[in-house]
Amino acid sequence: MKAPVTDNFIGGYMTEDKEILQWHPAFFAGIQIELAEEADELTFDNEYQLGTKPKQIDVLVVKKNEAYAVKKNIGRIFRKYNIIEYKSPPDYLSIDDFYIGYAYACLYKTDTAKVNERGIGQITLTYVTYRYPKKLMKHFSKERGFTVTREEKGIYYVSGDHIPVQIIVTKDLSEQENLWLRVLSDKLNENELAQRMLQEYERNRENILYSSVMDIVVKANKDAFMKEGSAMCEELDKIINAKLDAREERGRNEGRSEGRSEGEIHSKRRTARNLIKMGMSIEQIAEAVEEDISVVKEWIA
Repeated sequence: MKAPVTDNFIGGYMTEDKEILQWHPAFFAGIQIELAEEADELTFDNEYQLGTKPKQIDVLVVKKNEAYAVKKNIGRIFRKYNIIEYKSPPDYLSIDDFYIGYAYACLYKTDTAKVNERGIGQITLTYVTYRYPKKLMKHFSKERGFTVTREEKGIYYVSGDHIPVQIIVTKDLSEQENLWLRVLSDKLNENELAQRMLQEYERNRENILYSSVMDIVVKANKDAFMKEGSAMCEELDKIINAKLDAREERGRNEGRSEGRSEGEIHSKRRTARNLIKMGMSIEQIAEAVEEDISVVKEWIA
């Protein structure tokens, strides 16, 4: 089968031109998918603005009820206010990136109408990166005296500061637990992970969050998805064809609906003209065909 060439996966097509990939919207969608089962207890803010100056937190997750304990593995560390900073797959989480995020946490604490309205103990910091940040982890233990604990695959807790810190390494996350963060990669190959993502997407393709992640993943891994004859190509082709079939069916339904509407109007117009010949008033005709008097007047004219 010929490989589908697409420009925008959501719309169905993608050009082969080089473009800057926007990972952050996909990450924001992925975080919401991962925490979907507990979304009623949380609020999500994308690129939260700090004060009036151009400083933005990538994602802010706030518990509606501070006492609620998030069950999802990436959110168990959460307190009331949870700041998340994201590094896209080509990027790297550096020592300075950590301090920029920490500065954002301090600014967020003070960005209130009242003094100490947000307690320092109510805030957590999460950094999400594709690769394990060796230099930063060494900095934590050697220069800050922090303790780094691996909670589970791809999730590390950093303790020793007033603000709890979590480092999430997406390429090491569990495929079963965190599929939609795990697939945020530009190095997907034809493997079970990609197949599982495509199947999961097919079950949720009407959900814009899943479409947002799929869009960037397909663009970032164009060669793998467009490899003629590959299982990934075949699966993607099925999804695109299903989208096109659904779109055509909607078009046919809308056409049939439009056809019925035109037929009803034609029938009413013919009835109105017959009734005027029988001597009925325009007001009576309008009532009979359930139309405005002005419309009936136009038909009669």
